[in-house]
Amino acid sequence: MGLRRWCALSGLPLWLSMFTLVPTGLVVTVSFLGRDERGFIRFVPTLDNYRRLLDPTYLNVFIDSLAMAMLATLLCLLIAYPFAWSLSRVGRRWRPLLLMLVILPFWTNSLVRIYAIRSLLAAKGAMNALLVGLGLVNEPIRLLYSGWAVSLGLVYVLLPFMILPLYSSFEKLDRRLIEAAADLGAGRLASFRHVIVPLTAPGMAAGALMVFLPALGLFYVTDVLGGARNLMLGALLKEQFLDARDWPFGAAASLVVIGLLFLFLALYRLARQRMGETGMADA
Repeated sequence: MGLRRWCALSGLPLWLSMFTLVPTGLVVTVSFLGRDERGFIRFVPTLDNYRRLLDPTYLNVFIDSLAMAMLATLLCLLIAYPFAWSLSRVGRRWRPLLLMLVILPFWTNSLVRIYAIRSLLAAKGAMNALLVGLGLVNEPIRLLYSGWAVSLGLVYVLLPFMILPLYSSFEKLDRRLIEAAADLGAGRLASFRHVIVPLTAPGMAAGALMVFLPALGLFYVTDVLGGARNLMLGALLKEQFLDARDWPFGAAASLVVIGLLFLFLALYRLARQRMGETGMADA
């Protein structure tokens, strides 16, 4: 038993070293090297890759990606919050079926679903046919290759990641607290603001993190729905590694993205701690 436990404990650091620390160390090393036109890298130390990130072109990509990810997170929250609340209030007989419908999109590859969205938004797609049929437009309009099409694709792919944490928070919500607030004279808006929102804040924070972080890297959503004029971080990294073959610059940009991810994880942890302290103070 002791030997088996020792093997299990010793295997974890080995696994993390081989598949996390070593690859990350290689990325860090490559980010400080130059580019060789005949190969991938040139073993000459340089900071040019990080200086290039300060170019307005790449800074705009970072800013646009953050704005797009924040917009997708906000839209997912606005859609998922009432949906999760309604889901938590339906009869227990129907909840498994509704939860299965929420999880059902995970059974299909997200790239296939994005191409389905593209076919709906195409000039001869169902959306334009509906608009023309209703008389809202005289001829098909351009829906693809725009920022809102990318936002729609991100929301469509990532919405379940917002619904599930919120549903878990609503399931743990003590309804007696809402009844107590009503007995003390609080109306629906006051109960929602001072009771429901604070108690479901951990679910909102978890859902926002689970939506925001993947939204930065879903390059195929931008490629399929946004085109070349809507470049995001994930697409930038893909182009540097696969198309331009500029591995040093791609590694430098990847490290900046990793730094952003750790920053948001730290903010999420700080927010959870603040929520816990607030909850204990209220108690």
